[in-house]
Formats: sequence, C-alpha cells, structure tokens
Amino acid sequence: MTFRITGLSPEPFRPLFGLPDADLAARGIVRKTVTAKPGFPCRITLDDAEPGESVLLLHHESHSADTPYRSAYAIYVRENAAEAAQLTDEIPPVMRGRPLALRLFDKDGMLAGAELALTGDPRAAIEAALARSEIAYIDVHNAAHGCFAARVERA
Repeated sequence: MTFRITGLSPEPFRPLFGLPDADLAARGIVRKTVTAKPGFPCRITLDDAEPGESVLLLHHESHSADTPYRSAYAIYVRENAAEAAQLTDEIPPVMRGRPLALRLFDKDGMLAGAELALTGDPRAAIEAALARSEIAYIDVHNAAHGCFAARVERA
C-alpha cells in the first residue's frame, strides 16, 4: 500500500513568523527557543527542530470535519520553515521512536477505527489501515501528549 505523509502548509503561519512576543501572546501563541532534540517536533517540516532554533507553540485544528470528531491541540512550527515536507512510503522523523496513536477516518470525517504504534514504527499499522476500503485518511497523534503529528493518505 503506497501512502503519502505531508507536513502542514507554512502559509497560514507565515504572518506569525517574526512577530514580537507581545503580538504572539495576544493571539495565544508562545515563541520558544529549542533546548533539546528531540522535543520540539515541527508539523511543517516533520522533523524535530534543532537546539537554538525558534519555534512557535500554537493552537491548531487538525481535524476540521463537521463531526463530533473535530480535533484541535497545541503544535510546534519552526519560524524558519519554508515548505511542507512531502514523503511517499517514508516515515518522517517526528513519527519515529515515539509512541503513536492512529485515528482512522472515513470519507465523512467519522472515526472508523484507531490503532496504537507504541514502538514508534507505524508503517505496518498505516498499511493495514489503508488496506481497508472505508478508511479515507489517518491522523497520527503522539500517544503520550496527544498532539497532532501528521495526516496520512493513500498516494
């Protein structure tokens, strides 16, 4: 089963990059300086930011379907993120080595199942889920913190 994992588009976040901290705070956003790797997973580049880099911690609606399963939580984005990562049949660094929860959705945005990939290698669970015809896409979340990691779709 061929699959595609794409980072978030940087476009909605660009107007925030470089804003003064007070302007960010007025929007409920916090600028942080990365202190360790891993620890600050960018949802645009799908890689952990490097120590010393600046990231924004902000609220993001990852599942906007008009269903009871609408979902939003905090995510990090790098302030220097230029373009979204696009991977085919590859697991991005932010999804390796972390316990993951896979939320399986149908074409209407309704939850059709869920899987855990506690070893930090979700490939088998992704392929098995996408082999099910009713699964339209998978939203991957960090199992411990609950934050959105990335969306997986058939390629």
